[in-house]
Amino acid sequence: MSVMKRRATKREEEEETLCCCEYVNRHGQRSHVAACCCDCQDLDDACERFVRREPQRAESLSRVAEVIRDRVRVPWLWGGARRVDLSIIPPLLLLPALLHLAALHVLLGLLVLTALPGLVLWYYYFTHYKKGRTLFFLSLALFSLAYMYYLFITEVLPGGNISPVQVSVVTAGVILTLVALAHTKQEPGVVLPGQKPVQGRVRGDGADGARQDAARATPTGTSEQEDEGPEEGGRRNWCAACRVPRPPRAGHCRICGVCVLRLDHHCVWINSCVGQANHRSFLLTLLLFLLTSLYGISLVLASVCPKQHLFLALLYCPGVYNQYSTALCFTCAWYSSIVTGGLLHLLVVQVINISHNVTEREARLALREKTARSTYWGLVVDTGVYSRGFRGNWTEFLTMGDKWKAPPVDSNS
Repeated sequence: MSVMKRRATKREEEEETLCCCEYVNRHGQRSHVAACCCDCQDLDDACERFVRREPQRAESLSRVAEVIRDRVRVPWLWGGARRVDLSIIPPLLLLPALLHLAALHVLLGLLVLTALPGLVLWYYYFTHYKKGRTLFFLSLALFSLAYMYYLFITEVLPGGNISPVQVSVVTAGVILTLVALAHTKQEPGVVLPGQKPVQGRVRGDGADGARQDAARATPTGTSEQEDEGPEEGGRRNWCAACRVPRPPRAGHCRICGVCVLRLDHHCVWINSCVGQANHRSFLLTLLLFLLTSLYGISLVLASVCPKQHLFLALLYCPGVYNQYSTALCFTCAWYSSIVTGGLLHLLVVQVINISHNVTEREARLALREKTARSTYWGLVVDTGVYSRGFRGNWTEFLTMGDKWKAPPVDSNS
């Protein structure tokens, strides 16, 4: 009997083990990547209605899209085939095509470099409205960095105007940026059950200060559902979605579906939240990227426009479109400058907020409720709640990541 049981168990384990090309589909059925174009009832129904000129069902296209997303997989050695997020594909195809198209003529360059940021911004607001996760922006950021470095090595370096030291500096900057980005994506600081507040002292004492803290830390008028917590007479913020009490300055991200300590914002470029545990590495990633990008742009412009002043080369570089390789390098320098300008604005906002000890989430809430002082066209927002002076604010920011894993609250205290 025991031998039969062992054989049956072994047979079940063999049946459950997936080879590199197999996967379990959205219906819980075992399937194979070679059958990605077979037996799609939803697609057949949509095509049949199209041929008969009948109106499509409201849910038919979404079902077809879900089937495609479920079946597009790549073989993997461990655990069967892995699903491929389709949002990573457009940047891999469109970015090289558009940059090479822009290098053909100056007018095409103006058209592409004007339309490309507009398309990215439109897609950003579209996904922000839908509150959905997407790898499009992370794919665009990583592929832009890799593709710019590839063109630097294959197009700029053979010109002979770049020294080995300069290549080493650019290479080191790219590697350090990727390392900082990987560290940023590890953990934003998710709120755990029984989490204690570990930083963020409010300017104000007694009950008035506690009420002011709760008013600043809790957004109103949003889709977050909040109930009074079971502890301390309901004074602590309670997240109905995560079922955890939230410390002051923590917030619930509707995109990630978790509560994050000292939530600053959800960054689409890293496809993750920026919170207490990764805010420092996020700032470091921005700084490394900007320094590497600015240095690389200066080397490219010095190579393709050696007779022009560095600051004027972007605006006027005679003869740069005479050769396709120099035109491509010049176009990529312009593209990198646009990206650098956007991230430089983000870095400036981050530095200003840190100097006033206010998060992006708190700044937006305070501006919405008109409870903060806003200067310089909304660039500087000072809520006056957590500020401890310039030096104290930066000291708190630089040390907060080391203590985000606070011990659980003692119920007897």
